[in-house]
Amino acid sequence: MQTFNRRTGFLVTIMLIILPLIQTSCTSGQTQNTNSQPPLVEVLELKQERVVLTTELPGRTSAFLVAEIRPQVNGLIQKRLFTEGSLVKAGEVLYQIDPAQYRAAFEQAKAAVAMSEATLPALRSREERFKELLNINAVGQQDYDDALAALQQAEAQLLVNKAAMDAAKINLNYTPIQAPITGRIGKSTVTVGAMVTAYQPVPLATIKQMDPIYVDVTQSAGDLLALERKMAKGELTADGESRNRVHLILQDGSRYAHAGTLQFRDVSVEATTGAVTLRVVVPNPEQTLLPGMFVQAIVEEGVAENGILVPQQAISRNPKGMPYAFVVNADNSVSQRYVTLNREVGNRWLIADGLQAGEKVVVNGLQRVRDGVTVSTEPWQDNTQPPADTASGREN
Repeated sequence: MQTFNRRTGFLVTIMLIILPLIQTSCTSGQTQNTNSQPPLVEVLELKQERVVLTTELPGRTSAFLVAEIRPQVNGLIQKRLFTEGSLVKAGEVLYQIDPAQYRAAFEQAKAAVAMSEATLPALRSREERFKELLNINAVGQQDYDDALAALQQAEAQLLVNKAAMDAAKINLNYTPIQAPITGRIGKSTVTVGAMVTAYQPVPLATIKQMDPIYVDVTQSAGDLLALERKMAKGELTADGESRNRVHLILQDGSRYAHAGTLQFRDVSVEATTGAVTLRVVVPNPEQTLLPGMFVQAIVEEGVAENGILVPQQAISRNPKGMPYAFVVNADNSVSQRYVTLNREVGNRWLIADGLQAGEKVVVNGLQRVRDGVTVSTEPWQDNTQPPADTASGREN
């Protein structure tokens, strides 16, 4: 009996030792089976696409036309006929200068013309008679010369009087001060009863035409040269349809509703800043843009006809800051590939060198891969919203 009990205890002891070993072996086998499965990553197959590149440049608005209102005759302001800050039209009367003295001067000049015209018929008849008498030697040559001189003097005086009448009429017409352009008028520097002088240095008011409106933006001369080099090499082409179209971002970050048109690039570089000025004409029917406002202008630089775009999360950097991506080869092995970045395009990178169309890059699951590892793949799904603009304009 004791021998049986000893054997039973011995067997139990052996089982207690063996069972954990068996369990450990099974667990290890399961772990090995699990680890033997290649990691799953999401990949994107690259393709060439047409990419319109733009850049954001700082700019300031300025009025399309500016007219400073100054009197052209001296006088007393009788009336102010506009509301400050209102829209005035070309030809609309803004101020009325007292016209009394100018009306009197015009009437006086008009009367002088009438007097000259009244004397001319008698002088012409006298000259004609003396000419006939001279032909039959009834009068002397001197008498005829005097009659002719009197006629010519009277005709010249008539011209002088007519010129004086025209000048008086011009001055009279200057007494109502009219708007030379259509636009919004600012504050008045004078009130009714003020004495003004012709062509005074201080304007009575200023009119600014703000529809359309100018936006002057500045671009680095170096950036302009780099752009021209890319164009010359064929890396970029000009898009005739939208080459001159410009969009604006306002100071609050909102996008302006109307697109502008690039009118010209300045022909010189600003010596102090090394920048070139670009002038854009922008519709402003709602008068949203006011002269002097700061804006960001999205200007098209060119088109990369065969651009390759990669999601930003697919690009990593080594400790030295060099960008690289993981490429999945035909045998599902992973290769680390250093790349050259051109610029950001929305939430993607435009690749300048290092990747080709048709290759597959790892987008999700980068933490599970390294150079030489075999992976299993599935297509990456882009659930982000497309960017509002084609390119942000920041280069690397």
